[in-house]
Amino acid sequence: MKKIFSAVFVAALAIGSSLGAIQADAKEWKKVRIGVEGAYPPFSEVTADGKLVGFDIDIANALCDQMKVECELVTQDWDGIIPALQARKYDAIVASMSITPERKEKVDFTNKYYNTPAKFVRKKGSSIEITKDGLKGKTVGVQRATIHDNFVTEVYGDEVEVKRYGTQDEAYLDMVAGRLDLLLADSVAIQGGFLDTDDGKAYEFVGPDFSDPKYFGDGAGIALRKGEDDLREMFNQAIEAIRANGKYKAIQDKYFDFDVYGS
Repeated sequence: MKKIFSAVFVAALAIGSSLGAIQADAKEWKKVRIGVEGAYPPFSEVTADGKLVGFDIDIANALCDQMKVECELVTQDWDGIIPALQARKYDAIVASMSITPERKEKVDFTNKYYNTPAKFVRKKGSSIEITKDGLKGKTVGVQRATIHDNFVTEVYGDEVEVKRYGTQDEAYLDMVAGRLDLLLADSVAIQGGFLDTDDGKAYEFVGPDFSDPKYFGDGAGIALRKGEDDLREMFNQAIEAIRANGKYKAIQDKYFDFDVYGS
């Protein structure tokens, strides 16, 4: 019995020592650098005087406040946003990045902080319908290297010409210029960034919501480098906290008249 007790005691000490070592190795975060796009209204954009604004920006700042860390926002073009994270240009990405299996191979994600569907947009009065026959020969604009790019290429690539853009705003400009028949993007981004503007008044949504997790993931999450579990857990706890204390709803209501978090 004494030998069994001694063995258990030694094992407990070993586990305690291991846990202590893990805790000692955990980084104490006092400053978090966050990568943002700055070209995806109403989630993130740069004003004429150079100020970053938008839902993503307010959420990032609210999470830093909740975590009691200094927050530095770093703008980065979408095409290079994950490589720049891996190169340690910043510590996390808050840029409406959908949580997909493909991206999970490169980065870790927090829980979602919002979830909205994708939709097509056409010119008002257009007879275009979202079917394989209806899309045949049409040109669709998407932001390059996004879930919308992947979806339209895989599902409708045989029917349409896909034109890819570095920013969503570039796609809007080509739509107004008559170079595109359709746009595909996040429904909230395209509503606030295009349809609600003067340039977008002649355009409308067409077809169903698209939210199949196979293509569109499980909502937008915060991306981090692989293995930085301490920071990921800090963000997860902060997301829960601002949802509970009303700060999330205050930010949401500033931009949207519906529940952007989703079910």
